[in-house]
Amino acid sequence: METEEIKEEENKEKEKTQEDKEKEEKKRRDNPDDNIIFVGIKPFMNYVTAVVMQFQNKGQKEVIVSARGKFVSKAVDVVEVARRTFLKDENIQVKDIKIASEQFENREGKRIFVSSIDIKLSK
Repeated sequence: METEEIKEEENKEKEKTQEDKEKEEKKRRDNPDDNIIFVGIKPFMNYVTAVVMQFQNKGQKEVIVSARGKFVSKAVDVVEVARRTFLKDENIQVKDIKIASEQFENREGKRIFVSSIDIKLSK
């Protein structure tokens, strides 16, 4: 009798994990911004890890690395380290690069421009 109860519990657990996987997949498909990584003040390797995890763990086909201002060069470095070191067997290509400049007014009322970059990577 106990073995039947154990088997039932195992089957319920398997069903639950399958449901969880399906929910996670649906959530990933419903959130198109899930594959965008915004580079900022965190440590460099956090962003490299994020790129690698998007491709390997989440199964993304495209990942966008985005940055503004002084973090533009950091974004380029993140992409290159991820591609050349951690994803060299995955054949990740730079599909598109978009650059832009936004105009702002700083605290003193002076007009300034802030550069931005979006680097689209694809499998």
